[in-house]
Amino acid sequence: MTASTAPTSRFEPHPPPLAFGDLQGCRTPFQQLLAKAAPPAGTPLWFAGDLINRGAESLATLRDIIALGDRAVPVLGNHDLHLLSVSAGIRKSKKGDTIDDILAAPDAEDLLEWVRHRPLAHFDNGMLMVHAGVLPQWDAALTLELADELQRALRAPTWKETLAGLYGNEPNYWKPGLKGIERLRLTCTVLTRIRFCNLDGVMDFSTSGGLDSAPAGYMPWFDVPSRKTADITVVYGHWAALGLTLRDNLIGLDSGCVWGDKLSAVRLASNPAERTLTQVDCASCRVPMNGN
Repeated sequence: MTASTAPTSRFEPHPPPLAFGDLQGCRTPFQQLLAKAAPPAGTPLWFAGDLINRGAESLATLRDIIALGDRAVPVLGNHDLHLLSVSAGIRKSKKGDTIDDILAAPDAEDLLEWVRHRPLAHFDNGMLMVHAGVLPQWDAALTLELADELQRALRAPTWKETLAGLYGNEPNYWKPGLKGIERLRLTCTVLTRIRFCNLDGVMDFSTSGGLDSAPAGYMPWFDVPSRKTADITVVYGHWAALGLTLRDNLIGLDSGCVWGDKLSAVRLASNPAERTLTQVDCASCRVPMNGN
């Protein structure tokens, strides 16, 4: 089920998905975690974005995910979009990037095409997965509608023009009347970058730290009262400084593998009591901490 599919409470015949936090090119921990979790055959494997970059094996990690075929259900993260932007000449590589092996691969065009056709949001059986989060004013249906608009634009022949227009911090709050590139930019900002916002859903990008770094009047997007996705389970990554977050209706999976902490996977049973956590140590993947 993709971002274009309306939410449903229908149970699917497959085993509950196994959802992974940000891999960021840490292939060895990923292989170890997959083996340790040992999901039954046919289990969908969800990935909360940022498959590549910063870890030492971005190309091999990307190939591993592609080789999983339809079992792999990744959403796009900010690092995945950065790869596309560098490939298109929109952005330059940054210090610490580890995407050159992808860009130099003999089949780079096919790899980038695969990345570009991944969704921005995924919904199945009462669970919504995005990379960073959702605005408190968005319910699941609106989130999927906006994500679908963006992913269709990124799959169109004019995708480079769209991608070039997605950078920037404005607008930083939702208005239903937003149109064109501003609407797409806001959608991208929310789904791939949000951390803190205020009660009105105005986002702040001055910090990527933990809860104690929240600016005055701001809080994690998921703690805003009356959040419209509180009636479903939201699965996300992106926020390494926050670490693993497990609540009945919230699963934050980025436990800082690329910073030498842990890589996490959660079996996404509908009943929170039946969910299981599997982790592996990522000391071998540690890179200098300089934000996410």
